[in-house]
Amino acid sequence: MRHRVDGRLFSRTTNQRKALLRGLVASLFEHQRIETTVAKAKEARRIAERLITLGIKGDLHSKRLAISYLPNRAIIAKLFSEIAPRFSGRNGGYLRIIRTRNRVNDSSPMAVLEFIDYEDLRKSKEVKSEKKDK
Repeated sequence: MRHRVDGRLFSRTTNQRKALLRGLVASLFEHQRIETTVAKAKEARRIAERLITLGIKGDLHSKRLAISYLPNRAIIAKLFSEIAPRFSGRNGGYLRIIRTRNRVNDSSPMAVLEFIDYEDLRKSKEVKSEKKDK
């Protein structure tokens, strides 16, 4: 029985699974939006939302905890300086999962994992680029 056993194993060892999820979360923070399978998106969302909550706290202990999970200082700096301040008024639910298609190769359900304000950011970047062109 699997009562109260949490998380997905992805048919990988612990180290492989941690590396996979760290890579997904790092890519999410870097690009603001990623496409992956639904199961991987759900697991990556759990970790990313915890890290964003640490970013909102912003104290030294939170930074050390975040660096212990994602040892990329550039991404952690972006998390604490750009991403977390956008969500300082929210108590959770920073990410959304949008199911998109089934992958051609193995028909696994795919999804886009993005921040809830991604569309606003994209529109503001387009407006800035249009002003620069003129």
